[in-house]
Amino acid sequence: MKLRTDLEPARVREGELLWTPDPRQVPNTRVADYMRWLESERGLAFDDYAALHRWSVSDLDAFWRSIFDWFDVRSSTPVGAVLGRREMPGAQWFPGVRLNYAQHVLRNEQAGKDALLYLDETHPLAGFSWDALGAQVRTLATRLRAMGVAPGDRVVAYLPNVPETVVAMLATTAVGAIWSSVSPDFGASGTLDRIAQLQPKVMFCVDGYRYGGKVFDRRNELQAIVAGLAELECLVVLPRLGAALPVFGGAGLDVRTWDEMLVGEPVPAAGFRFEQVSFDHPLWILFSSGTTGLPKAIVHGHGGILLEMLKLVALHMDLRAGERMFFFSTTGWMMWNFLASSMLCGVVPVLYDGHPAHPDVDVLWRMAQDSGASYFGASPAYVDLLSKAGIVPGERYDLSRLRAIMPAGSPVSPAHTAWFYRNVKADLWVCSGSGGTDVCTGFVGGVPTQPVYAGEIQAPHLGVSAQAWNDAGERVVDEVGELVITQPMPSMPVKFWNDPDGSRYRESYFGVFRGVWRQGDFFRMNARGGCFVLGRSDATLNRHGVRIGTAEVYRALATLHEIDDALIVNLDLPDGQFFMPLFVKLRAGAALDEALVERIGECLRRACTPRHVPDKIYRVDAIPATLTGKKMEVPVRRILLGVPAERAANRSAMADPGALDWFERYAATQTDYARPD
Repeated sequence: MKLRTDLEPARVREGELLWTPDPRQVPNTRVADYMRWLESERGLAFDDYAALHRWSVSDLDAFWRSIFDWFDVRSSTPVGAVLGRREMPGAQWFPGVRLNYAQHVLRNEQAGKDALLYLDETHPLAGFSWDALGAQVRTLATRLRAMGVAPGDRVVAYLPNVPETVVAMLATTAVGAIWSSVSPDFGASGTLDRIAQLQPKVMFCVDGYRYGGKVFDRRNELQAIVAGLAELECLVVLPRLGAALPVFGGAGLDVRTWDEMLVGEPVPAAGFRFEQVSFDHPLWILFSSGTTGLPKAIVHGHGGILLEMLKLVALHMDLRAGERMFFFSTTGWMMWNFLASSMLCGVVPVLYDGHPAHPDVDVLWRMAQDSGASYFGASPAYVDLLSKAGIVPGERYDLSRLRAIMPAGSPVSPAHTAWFYRNVKADLWVCSGSGGTDVCTGFVGGVPTQPVYAGEIQAPHLGVSAQAWNDAGERVVDEVGELVITQPMPSMPVKFWNDPDGSRYRESYFGVFRGVWRQGDFFRMNARGGCFVLGRSDATLNRHGVRIGTAEVYRALATLHEIDDALIVNLDLPDGQFFMPLFVKLRAGAALDEALVERIGECLRRACTPRHVPDKIYRVDAIPATLTGKKMEVPVRRILLGVPAERAANRSAMADPGALDWFERYAATQTDYARPD
C-alpha cells in the first residue's frame, strides 16, 4: 500500500493541497453521471460543481424534481408541484405525493445478496442477506399491524447497532408508524426524558450489551423505563445476555421475545402492502439537545429523508449498489439513521456493536479489510487514538478497495486530514463533512470531482444554501460567522413533537434571523467555496458529534444533595480535541473530595451516558446567571476560550456581576487545556 511518507501531519498547514481526483476517474463519478443526465434530459449544462451548486439553490423546484426523477422515486399518486409553500419555517414539499421510505429500501432486494454486514466484540464479520431482511421486515410489520399498530403510532427501541434494529425500523416505517431509538448505554432517566414524550405503543429492547470487554446488564434500567411508559402495550425483548428477564409491571403489558414476533411462515413480497403516506408523514423522531428543558423531539418525514439520503449517498459519497460502507455509531446518533439509509441506494452498510478499540485498537481496520469497505467513517478522536498507538493501517491491512474516508463528529484539523494520507493510503479521497441531527443529513461535505485541501470541507451540498452571516445578518467570506441556510431543505423537521403551536421549533432555528435557518455553529467559507465548521455557537455540548443538552446534566445533578447549583460547558480545542469542565456550587458543609467526584461521575453515567461525564470538576462560589436566572453558559465558554470578560458578557444584566471573576482568573492562569491561537 503506497503511503505519503513525505507528509508530516503536525507540519501540514490549513489549505495545503493534499489530493486531486484522477482526471480519468472524474467522468465515472455519480455526480458526473447526474450532470450528463441533466444536459440530455433537461437541457442544462454546467461547467463545474460550483455552477451546478448555484443552480441547485437558485431553482429549488427544478433541482429537487430532478432528484426525484433521476433516482426514480415511486409515488402512488401523481406528482404535481415541488413546493406548495416555500417560506421557512413551514415549507411544503411535494403536496399530494404519497410514498413509503421502507418500500424504497426493499425495492433493492436481491436474492442471495448481502443487505448488510455486521460484527461485534465476540463475533466475526457476517452477512445478513436481502432474503432474510425482506422476510423479517414483512413478517414483523404484519405482526405489528395485527397488534393494532397503525400509521402515526410510535414504536421505540432500546437496542444496539445490530441487524435486528434495522429490521425493526423498516417494519415500523413500512406500516406508517413512527420510529425512534435510544442507545442502551443511556440510563433510565436519559431514556425516559426522550421516549416518554412520545407515549409509545411498542418498545423493542435488549437485556444488556457488551462494550470494551465488559457486560452491561440493563434489566434494572428496563424495569424503570417500562414503569415510566404508561401507554406501552407491548415489550419485545431481544436477548443478548441470556439472563432471566424481570417481571414487568403494568396491567395488560404484552411481553414477547424477538423470535416470538417472527414465528410462522415468512410473508412473501407479493402479499405485503407498504402503507402509502404523505410526503411529510412522520418517519422517525431523533433527539437533539435539551439545553432548556427536555431534549428536542425532532420529527422527520418519509419523503424529505428519502430524497436527502439518496442525494447524499450517491452524489456526495459517490457510492453504488453493492459497495460496502462503514461509520462507527450507536443507535442514539443520527449517523445510525444515515448508515441504515445507505440501503436506499443498494449500498451494504457494515454494523459494528462494541468499543472501537476492543479487543485491539485497530479492530475497525481489520473490519475494513475483511468487508472490502469502499467508504470508511471515522472521528478525529479516533485518529488521535490510532496516532498515539503508532498504528499505520496501510501497512497492516489490505485496503485496496478503500476509496474514501469521511472524518466527522467534530472539527477536522489539517493534521487529521494529513494523517490518513501518511498512514492509510496515498490515493484517498478524504471528504470531511458537517450536518446535524436537526436535518439528518449534511450541509457541507464531499464532492468527488474536487481537490482536497488540509483541514477544509470541500463544498456546500447540492440544494443547501449554506452561508456564513455576521451578527448584522450580512453574508461574510473568509470570516467566521453563524452557519445559516437561506433556502428550505426537504429534510428540515416536519415539526417538534409536543410543540403544537410550533413556538419551540421557531425559537430553535428562526429566532435570530427571520425566515433564515440558524444552525448554531460557527462557520467560515473561503473564496473558492471551501468550508470550515468551527464548533457550537450556542450552549449545546458537542462530544464527538453527539450533541448533549446541558439541561440533562443539571437534572441528573439535582439528585445529589451536596450540589446547590452547577454550570457545564464544552470547549472545542485545536486538532479536534475537547475539554468539558463542570463547575459546581456546593451546599454548606459539603466538600469536593474524591468521593463526591466519583459520585458525580457515576450519577451522570447512570442517569445519562458516559459521554455526559465531565473531564474535570471545579468548585466555585457562584454560578453566573442573568437577572432572569438563566445560566450564562455561552459567556463562560467564550471567556475560557480567551475572550475578554467585558466582551463576553454584560455584567449589568447579571444577578451577581462578581460571579464571572473566578472564571476570568481561571482562564488567565489555567494549564488544563490548550486554547486555540
